[in-house]
Amino acid sequence: MAKTPLLLAIDQGTTSSRAIVFDRKGAIVSVAQKEFAQHYPADGWVEHDPEDIWETVLSVSREAISKAETDSAKIVGIGITNQRETSLVWNRLTGEPLYNAIVWQDRRTAQTCADLKAKDLEEKVTSKTGLLLDPYFSATKVAWILDKVEGARGLAKKGQLAFGTVDSYLIWKLTGGKMHVTDVTNASRTNLYNIRTHEWDKELLSIFNVPASMMPVVKECADDFGQSTPDLFGRAIPIAGVAGDQQAAAIGQACFSKGSIKSTYGTGCFVLVNTGDEPVASKNNLLTTIGYRINGKTSYAIEGSIFIAGAAIQWLRDELGIIKDAAETQSLASSLPDNGGVYLVPAFTGLGAPHWDPNARGAIYGLTRGAGRAHLARAALESVVYQTADLINAISADGVTPKALKVDGGMVSNDWAMKFLADILDIQVERPEVMETTALGAACMAGLQTGVYSSLKDIENLWQKNAQFDPSMESAMRDQLMAGWQNAVNRTKTS
Repeated sequence: MAKTPLLLAIDQGTTSSRAIVFDRKGAIVSVAQKEFAQHYPADGWVEHDPEDIWETVLSVSREAISKAETDSAKIVGIGITNQRETSLVWNRLTGEPLYNAIVWQDRRTAQTCADLKAKDLEEKVTSKTGLLLDPYFSATKVAWILDKVEGARGLAKKGQLAFGTVDSYLIWKLTGGKMHVTDVTNASRTNLYNIRTHEWDKELLSIFNVPASMMPVVKECADDFGQSTPDLFGRAIPIAGVAGDQQAAAIGQACFSKGSIKSTYGTGCFVLVNTGDEPVASKNNLLTTIGYRINGKTSYAIEGSIFIAGAAIQWLRDELGIIKDAAETQSLASSLPDNGGVYLVPAFTGLGAPHWDPNARGAIYGLTRGAGRAHLARAALESVVYQTADLINAISADGVTPKALKVDGGMVSNDWAMKFLADILDIQVERPEVMETTALGAACMAGLQTGVYSSLKDIENLWQKNAQFDPSMESAMRDQLMAGWQNAVNRTKTS
């Protein structure tokens, strides 16, 4: 009797590593998750210990596999999705990282980016990569490691160092160092990859002073990324799909048609809109990026990136101690008749799109003696919605006006926040049945490569709606709330 095929998705995020096993219908069979430590060695610096990343991934993968596999159901492929832009450099001979992973939120290279802008290089970088000159992206992080770690430049000249985003590092570890590869979506977030010619760009490598010898081979999203070594999971399993977390979420949300749009709420918030087979340059400080590449065909996207979304709720829990669990924010927010004029601008690591102010820092406005924990919880939730509105307005100004927004990620289980989102955006908000769409997207790419799915249409048919939120707020109230937000942002910005 033929065994039922299962797909393992490794979802390596900013604050935790998860492994989710899906069946061919897109239903979750098993889940395992582990949080790991965040390191903040200096103001605006964010790092991860690569060993923490690897150990948690291996542990949750083994747990999810053991829960899911039976005599009649086996994992046939592994898909990987990951926090993007986070950068690692390791020794090809020993496999040892030279330094901690520098996280996408990290702002230590803000001055480097400012210096490059002063040389009028941003237009050239943007024309090739679709990205801006910002510490967010990988290139200046890699250069920082090469410049600051003793002996690193010498090892790089000898061809002994490898650079990778988290997907690349995990594949290296999973394959026992046999494969130094990445996928096109992760490559497109480095500021080193030309999204039009589909290659590591020699001029960009020169601008950022990163040796070409360090770069991984770039593959499509559904492709042969090697096999896991038999000692890890008891047998070799093909690694067959890779996509950066936001692109994977768009795949899991079946955003395959031009104009389809999704917003993911994790540590940060990311809005991605499919622009079809040609890259569209944003005139409103959004990013042009690769949505996916399958069977030689590239689909492009415009993206807006917000650095702090769920992380603001985590801050309420871990640093302020005013909630024990994220779910508490829903009852706290709904206990108030309004926001009491309290606004939180969560610029803990600068402001992302469309402001791009790396030096801004978080601020709270409108506090009175009557403001309490409920006001802070509500302000944190509202800040995520207002930031989304800024992105949607910028996308609309670029000529794409969404009629509905598909949402996913941990925060979308909060009904109050999703209704407020529909009210502020004044459009329909759709929540999918499977909210783990990032992991689902990675699993789908692995399924496409291994023959579990024969086409994108098969993947599209998996999507089902769980809930729909319709706007009902009066326009005057919407305008008033957004004016309060804009006032708070303008007071926070440094430039």
